[in-house]
Amino acid sequence: MNRKTMALTAAAGLLTPALAACGSTSGGAAGTGAIIVGTTDRFEAADYAPAPLDPAYAYDAGSWNILRQTVQTLMHTPRGGGQPVPEAASDCRFTDTGNESYRCTLRPGIQFADGDPLTAQDVKFSIDRVRAIKDENGPSSLLSTIDSVEAKSADTVVFHLKTPDATFPHKLSTPAAGIVSAEKYDAKKLRAGFSVDGSGPYTMKAEVKDNQLVRAVFTKNPHYKGDLKLQNDKAELRAFEDSGAMGKALERGTIHMVSRTLSPAQITALSANPPKGIKLFPMPGLEIRYIGFNTDAPTVKDKAVRQALAAAVDRNAVIAKVYGKSAQPLYSLVPTTLTGHVNSFFNKYGEANTAKAAELLKNAGIKTPVKLTLNYTNDHYGDGTAAEFEALKAQLNSTQLFDVTVQGADWADFRPAQKKGDYAAYGLGWFPDYPDADNFLAPFLEQDNFLGTPYANTAVRTRLIPESRRAVDRGVAVPAITEMQDIVADDVPVLPLWQGKQYVAARDGITGVEWSVNAISDLQLWELGRGVSG
Repeated sequence: MNRKTMALTAAAGLLTPALAACGSTSGGAAGTGAIIVGTTDRFEAADYAPAPLDPAYAYDAGSWNILRQTVQTLMHTPRGGGQPVPEAASDCRFTDTGNESYRCTLRPGIQFADGDPLTAQDVKFSIDRVRAIKDENGPSSLLSTIDSVEAKSADTVVFHLKTPDATFPHKLSTPAAGIVSAEKYDAKKLRAGFSVDGSGPYTMKAEVKDNQLVRAVFTKNPHYKGDLKLQNDKAELRAFEDSGAMGKALERGTIHMVSRTLSPAQITALSANPPKGIKLFPMPGLEIRYIGFNTDAPTVKDKAVRQALAAAVDRNAVIAKVYGKSAQPLYSLVPTTLTGHVNSFFNKYGEANTAKAAELLKNAGIKTPVKLTLNYTNDHYGDGTAAEFEALKAQLNSTQLFDVTVQGADWADFRPAQKKGDYAAYGLGWFPDYPDADNFLAPFLEQDNFLGTPYANTAVRTRLIPESRRAVDRGVAVPAITEMQDIVADDVPVLPLWQGKQYVAARDGITGVEWSVNAISDLQLWELGRGVSG
């Protein structure tokens, strides 16, 4: 998934001690009104992104965070993580031993926010709609194992799967499976703009300027019936141009919490010397960053070049120079905290192993230095990205095995060019759709994958991905998951670099902050409340 983060330029004094008094209704978190959360995510309606909040199109962290407040799913990830539990449904389960038939029963009396009843037919309409529209930038691949959807009765829906898929409950917890009404959404066409209607815990009113959503106001849905317990009646998500402006708003008390994304410098400052009235909350995170390759491009078509890059790169040096404590080295597509993770790249190449890189290139008869451009996006992951790629260029060129240049582009140009195969090598990030190793492997390796890569491994696609999805007990899937990671390390269609850590900051008097963002970076505004200030 294009799960977007923003890490903005560090500057001295982003968060100063000159804060509004703790407990002040004008600047602090106490008082009434909406709890306001800042973000640096950008929400734009444009030719290249016409329907940012349509579940058939939305496939980035920012848009999903709005949909999770407003559009209900049959399942959801419970507080603290673990296996999905029913949300719009009262019960969901596999009804066969092969994990190919999945039945859900809706909660009694469930309704959309406008009071209309929500039925199994709405569930079928919503899932079939995403699959039928199949937008190339959308999340339909998450529903690829569905063969058909059957509304058995007004409150019972059955999913018939093409192949066994033990991860299917996770997929039903994503906004790709968000339930919408045929009265508000066209079955074959995207809903342009920023309107969104569902049966989730909140309704949403958008404030738009220059085709960008700058403020989303969420009001408690009086018709909501689900598993979530709301701790507030109103919350607001406010978009900022950069983390500096967002940090100043937190100082002044015009916002109560920062969700996405604090810069590394801000994290360091808040950890060492937190200003009075503001607290930093470290949280588990599963964000990864990596370099992807167009394996048909002449400069990287020979896998020895990609292997040599994997051997030569120095992850620790990049992290120390750019990201500090907000990242850690990653030697697999699968993050370290997930079942099945192995350090496949370290096991094969080590770290910053110039001698091995030289040997790989020499044995393949490749003339050095290898000329290569590393492409990255200027405005999608924050200012840290440019510094990261400059650091990569410097360290790779210092080996004298490579002649690397770097080139940045705005996301509106970068992503279409990357998908068309215009770049031989490019930097991207990934926030998972669900916390399972499958979601760090299949989106990069299966047919019609997220990257649009020409790379294909028959064993992975025909044997290992299906095998890994058969087992409800994910420990049973570890051998297949391990083998896929080792294949990726050998073929290097992607080169994992680092795994991120999450931090949010909030003012005194706001409760539930520690539950407001989960490990897959879902924003859960319903967890936020007001407690004793000061």
